[in-house]
Amino acid sequence: MPRPPERLLDRNGIARAALALVDEKGDFTMPELAAALRVRPSSLYHHVEGKAEIIELLRAEVVQQLDHRLLETEPWDEGLDRWARTYRDLFAQHPKAIRMLATAPVRMPEVVDVYEMAVAALLRAGFRDRDVLALIVAVESFLLGSALDLVMPDGMIEVDGEQHPGLSRCLAALPTGVRRADHAFEVGLEALITGFRARLEPSQD
Repeated sequence: MPRPPERLLDRNGIARAALALVDEKGDFTMPELAAALRVRPSSLYHHVEGKAEIIELLRAEVVQQLDHRLLETEPWDEGLDRWARTYRDLFAQHPKAIRMLATAPVRMPEVVDVYEMAVAALLRAGFRDRDVLALIVAVESFLLGSALDLVMPDGMIEVDGEQHPGLSRCLAALPTGVRRADHAFEVGLEALITGFRARLEPSQD
């Protein structure tokens, strides 16, 4: 009986299949990816050099869903505020991908272009060269943590009210569910942008 023909592959399809595996398991192997695509593992190497390149394709698959024009068309603080919200919501759909993407080098030109847009927006606003990348890292760290927080259950801290009265009181004051995560995000994002403005003001005197 003849072997069924293999599916036609392309890099976008490989990225989407890898992302589906990561969403399910938090990682993938080349044999697992080949099985998901119903091809031989060797067929993948006609399109990619290996797992590291697939992770970059996976990153591009996620990042291209963001509206990066906000970084170019809006005032820096308004654009950052709106872009941050879409970033957090998007990565909350792929929480298991966060560790992988946060620890893999960024090499694809399409993704590096996004960082160039962010750098250009902050430079146009008047931030100092030495501060720009630090600010971007601070934003990304906050947003990735906020994306994870959005999918975390309540009750992650077990408190004895007598031993930890302050913590117990503050926990009781929090909303629950998504509203808890939203509240933390709003407070944190406002604090970040306010802090950024404070760093900007001396350079504009």
